[in-house]
Amino acid sequence: MRRKPLLPLVAVLALSVLGTPADAAENSPPAPTARPKLVFEDITFDYELQRNIGYAVAGGADINECLFTAHSIVPGDGDSWFDAWNGLARRIHAEAAEALNKRHRVSARKALLRASNYYRTAAFFLHGDPADPRIADSARLSRETFQQAAALMSRPLERIRIPYEDTTLPGYFLQPDRTAAPKKTLLLQTGFDGTGEELYFTAVFALERGYNVLIFEGPGQGAALLEQGLHFRKDWEKVVAPVVDYALSRPEVDPGKVALMGLSMGGFLAPRAAVFEHRLAACVANPGQFDLYGAKRPSPEAWKQMLSDPDAANRALRAQMEKSLGFRWWIENGLFTTGAATPLDFMKLWGEFTLSDLVQEIRCPTLVIGSNGDHFLTLEDSRALYDKLRSPKTFLAFLGDHQANQHCQVGGMSVGMARILDWLDEVLQPLHAAE
Repeated sequence: MRRKPLLPLVAVLALSVLGTPADAAENSPPAPTARPKLVFEDITFDYELQRNIGYAVAGGADINECLFTAHSIVPGDGDSWFDAWNGLARRIHAEAAEALNKRHRVSARKALLRASNYYRTAAFFLHGDPADPRIADSARLSRETFQQAAALMSRPLERIRIPYEDTTLPGYFLQPDRTAAPKKTLLLQTGFDGTGEELYFTAVFALERGYNVLIFEGPGQGAALLEQGLHFRKDWEKVVAPVVDYALSRPEVDPGKVALMGLSMGGFLAPRAAVFEHRLAACVANPGQFDLYGAKRPSPEAWKQMLSDPDAANRALRAQMEKSLGFRWWIENGLFTTGAATPLDFMKLWGEFTLSDLVQEIRCPTLVIGSNGDHFLTLEDSRALYDKLRSPKTFLAFLGDHQANQHCQVGGMSVGMARILDWLDEVLQPLHAAE
């Protein structure tokens, strides 16, 4: 039998891995589940814009700053994206310095938080060249501006180093107030491309409810990757165990009320850790993922053909990267964060991230989140994790009625975090005390 040519096969594979956007599928549901387009036709660029704007509710952006910046960008051009967001970040950074010089501490703090978010955004599409100095420079400025803002906050925010193997992991310990009483604590982690500083804009919702929040970056993430050279590992329990150790060493933490929430790829990593880490009182997977490929896992035929001629497969994958911005970003960021040598090596490694034969060992109450507007995975992908759980479990579906049904509730954080934290409140404090 004649083997199918690799290039057409990889083109099909690229569409299956990243998917056609849910709202563009042939049988997609009608509005309000359709993805709103703000500026860019390409979903990858437009989603990152909406991710930025969405943090306005937590002080991480101003809407017109983002919209005016987006309209100056050449669609699909990573250098243009960098120049626009870096220019905005530097302008807001300068305004913060001027405000601080005049002792306007509140204005300075707010500007520094926005600058931190914009610096983070600037280098998002540059990971095809890990040696590009703009990546490290933007990350450094994002951290520095955030830490300068932290020094101006009324709530306690402490920069921490968590002992981990023969090094440490970076993080932040945030408290809702300065009282010494032990409190419920949320361990908060990002996923494939976020940073600890970005997680602050999620943490504020938990702080308002009296939680401590311990933000950490693991291998493959933020400063752990850029400053320490630590790449993603699939045995994420080895990352979370020392984080729990550290949390329990603090007198401000109630040891019976420690929960873990993972965002984006963290919606796989957090349940993976919960398989082995039984000191957790609850786990939140946002969105839930049993397998990083989900229903888009390449077929055995596709794997067989690619592995039979790796050089040809890598040429075909790189050719497809030239045709699809989203596929190129996924592969480039995958190489950047895992240290894989080739696109095919990364795709094989990605396939090893699965909870098969493990998920039944999760014991703590688990909230699994799924959304029908998520362009990275389907509602059924998230439900696959929920269906296999044997622990107390809840499935939270965002279906568009609150416009919070994009990946990680981008653009709908107020609604999304309200529903997530309501569940967590009930799990950690089933007998509500009057507030």
